[in-house]
Amino acid sequence: MKKYELIAVDLDGTLVRSDQSISQRTLDALIRVQQQGVKVAVASGRPTFGTAHVADALRLNEFGGYVMSYNGGEIYDWRTKTRLHAQTLDERIMPYLYMCAKEHGMPIMTYIDKEVVSEVENNEYIRYSSMRNRMPIRKVNDFVAEVQGAGIVKCMIVGAPTLLPALEAEMQAALKGKAGVFRSEPFFLEIVPMGIDKAKGLSILLNKIGLKREELMAFGDGYNDIPMLQFAGMGVAMDNAADEIKKAADKVAPNNDDDGIAVFLEKEMRLPCV
Repeated sequence: MKKYELIAVDLDGTLVRSDQSISQRTLDALIRVQQQGVKVAVASGRPTFGTAHVADALRLNEFGGYVMSYNGGEIYDWRTKTRLHAQTLDERIMPYLYMCAKEHGMPIMTYIDKEVVSEVENNEYIRYSSMRNRMPIRKVNDFVAEVQGAGIVKCMIVGAPTLLPALEAEMQAALKGKAGVFRSEPFFLEIVPMGIDKAKGLSILLNKIGLKREELMAFGDGYNDIPMLQFAGMGVAMDNAADEIKKAADKVAPNNDDDGIAVFLEKEMRLPCV
């Protein structure tokens, strides 16, 4: 059996079930592999501190695991809380982002430290982000001034799913070569630094900790997981993933609501029964 030294797990739709919980069986499996000396990295599009409760549940601080947030835009050693890597947005585009949001009547938001930051507090999509990431909303009077010097990795313009596609196309054209623009949810339009993806983030992490891609196993279910599934020595798609994502993977695990990660690891890593 091939020896894997690092396991990267996406959160939503992969590690996390539909009800936003993590099954005890999956939690136990990931703790047992760490007890065997294998490192675990959370690899998510969420902000860093939006993954903190998951990282702590997995005991990454105890076993020396990692958090790779913002789809690879930021990487932390979770034992020491040391930031190993960050790629931030060019502050010069912030007035343009704000203007686009205002002109289209949609709020713009970002994450600073452990808070969701926006000029708008009472918005269903901003509240949803706050709830999912367990980060409080901080209402500010001047968004552009607030983000200056804050090292922003991601901004989001939020709005009705019927309205965002046109804005996405407009901003992709305007920001070509300057930033990435895409919808992560029908109601979330993300603006991130150019060139960010999970494969590039994991490549940086592997280089820092002295491992090879062949020693990496990765689990994912979303289109933003395709680069890391193709990059990893063993890319595992969840059964709830779209066919295109499954085709990018080496193997398919049961779905996220049926302990998919645990079932796969128990067989692949020959974990002892508990």
